[in-house]
Amino acid sequence: MTWMIISGLIVGVLLGFVMQRTRFCLAGGFRDMYVQKSNKMFYALLVAITVQSIGLLILTSFGAIKVPTHTFPVVGTIIGSFIFGIGIVLAGGCATGTWYRAGEGLIGSWVALILYAVTSAITKTGVLLPLMNVINRPTNVNASVSHSTGIPNWVLVLILTVITITLVVRTLRKPKVMVPKLKQKHTGIRHYLFERRYHPFVAGIAVGLIALLAWPMSESTGRPYGLGITTPSANLINYLVSGNSKFIDWGVLLVLGIFVGSYIAARGSKEFKWRLPDKKTIRNSAFGGILMGFGASVAGGCSIGNGLVETATMSWQGWIGLGSMIIGVWFMSYFIFVKPMKRLQQTTNNKSQNNTVSQRTQTT
Repeated sequence: MTWMIISGLIVGVLLGFVMQRTRFCLAGGFRDMYVQKSNKMFYALLVAITVQSIGLLILTSFGAIKVPTHTFPVVGTIIGSFIFGIGIVLAGGCATGTWYRAGEGLIGSWVALILYAVTSAITKTGVLLPLMNVINRPTNVNASVSHSTGIPNWVLVLILTVITITLVVRTLRKPKVMVPKLKQKHTGIRHYLFERRYHPFVAGIAVGLIALLAWPMSESTGRPYGLGITTPSANLINYLVSGNSKFIDWGVLLVLGIFVGSYIAARGSKEFKWRLPDKKTIRNSAFGGILMGFGASVAGGCSIGNGLVETATMSWQGWIGLGSMIIGVWFMSYFIFVKPMKRLQQTTNNKSQNNTVSQRTQTT
């Protein structure tokens, strides 16, 4: 029990600290692919996946860990991930993002986080469980890409590595946009931990290594899996409601550690501040949290469980889930960001045309 607490908290604190300091935000990254035509954060995710997949290949080859085989519901993964993608746009952050942003003092993230965890518990063990089972029952297939295609796992990892390196090199070779830097206030380790800004690709390497570390740390406590956010969040709610200690596992300590790590990072960098959003943001955060909890439960994972971990194990569930949640993000981003911008641009153009006509009329 003591080792479970220590190891879970260690990995969680590391992840929360790194994600807060590097602003590793998958929700924003998926959104920027569509709204700003920027793929940098998505490529950073690919870096994290690749680092973890190479590490898993090495660890499994030496028998240090064993990646469990499993089946997954295709329909449920698509539907759930799409709903989850909609939710993270409304909530302003993915599952991990709500945990680490709550540690920064964002009230909207607290709202999204609480409803995300509660809805996850209701879906996994409560009144929404029959609905989840109905959605997931029709199509259960083997999750392994290697098993279904006959391609060795090491070849799949090699292909992913080549693709990732190509995209990273191509991005780094693009002309850099000069961004004004704030005057350095600290030196030494304090500067590197709490002041310096890091490239998304550096963040991807760090997150990938932490995700890899999670496997042996978690397996040593009897939990044969890596990072996970949704089930631990639901287990935390079930424990608080029932008081049953069976719900407390390595994953619960992980998510609590994310919050602690983020709080330490935010305090150290002086970015912690209680911030109360407007009513519209609170409303969106609430709806987003509910959709995140239901969607991730139906899909069997969130942007971390499916998007980072399952993808690294070369699982169909991970890659299908990742693609579906990105489409969900783009779908909701159209209504939240793109459509209002187009309306504003159209209004501006109409005013400009009216002014031009008015000037010509006066001249005449």
